[in-house]
Amino acid sequence: MSLKLLQDKICVLTGGAQGLGQALSMRMAEEGCHVIIADLKEDQLKATAGEVAQVTGRKTVPVKCDVSQEADVQNLFDVAVKNFGRVDVVVSNAAILIAEPICDANAEKWRAVMNVNLFGNFLICKHACRIMKAQKSGSIVQINSKSGKKGSSANSAYAASKFGGIGLVQSVALEMAKFGVRCNAVCPGNLLESPLWTDPERGLFVQYFKAGKVPGAKTLEDVKQFYVDQVPLRRGTTYADIGNVVVFLASELSSYMTGQAINVTGGQEMR
Repeated sequence: MSLKLLQDKICVLTGGAQGLGQALSMRMAEEGCHVIIADLKEDQLKATAGEVAQVTGRKTVPVKCDVSQEADVQNLFDVAVKNFGRVDVVVSNAAILIAEPICDANAEKWRAVMNVNLFGNFLICKHACRIMKAQKSGSIVQINSKSGKKGSSANSAYAASKFGGIGLVQSVALEMAKFGVRCNAVCPGNLLESPLWTDPERGLFVQYFKAGKVPGAKTLEDVKQFYVDQVPLRRGTTYADIGNVVVFLASELSSYMTGQAINVTGGQEMR
């Protein structure tokens, strides 16, 4: 049997119970990782961990974790070390999005986005680095967004958190390079077929339609077409598109790359 690209690496992955995080949990295991999967949604978390283990034969450990709470994050990495002795890869995926026009934005909701998306990423980096520094090795991959490269109308909290995330990645990369630890970001485009967008109650099509983010849109289909039309390759981003780049950044194929924020946007963002 041929070795996988990440054979027997130990991966901590946050926001892993559903959607993109679930897909990335499976992908990392398919590439050979044993995966510590973290999320707040305990039932879905256990189900995902069980499915990943059954399909791939890799060891999976589900850990309930609120990434905005330091005690939870410290426990997550303590569990990883207790079970596997080290952490080779971290995929920091947990995030929330609340879209509101700036004049109507709820201050506490705005703060909540920052707490998860930026402060949570800081906590993940802090506790990953304390382990990786001692190991003198490791790769941190932050799931960012094209909104980390360009502002987003009626979406200021999310964009601000993602801009901050890239600053965090670059700063960690500079500080940890001498210890053999790399830190990079992936900036996906719009996952137009994912539950993040299509959920009939809280999906982004609904949120953006209600927020008036797409001028002249009369239906949710109008909102979707608006976003498809912005992509030179004329389709939304897929989980596989993102997984390909995450695996690359986690592996030794990218050993000379750190502090980068890689666009996966079908040409929609080129900076």
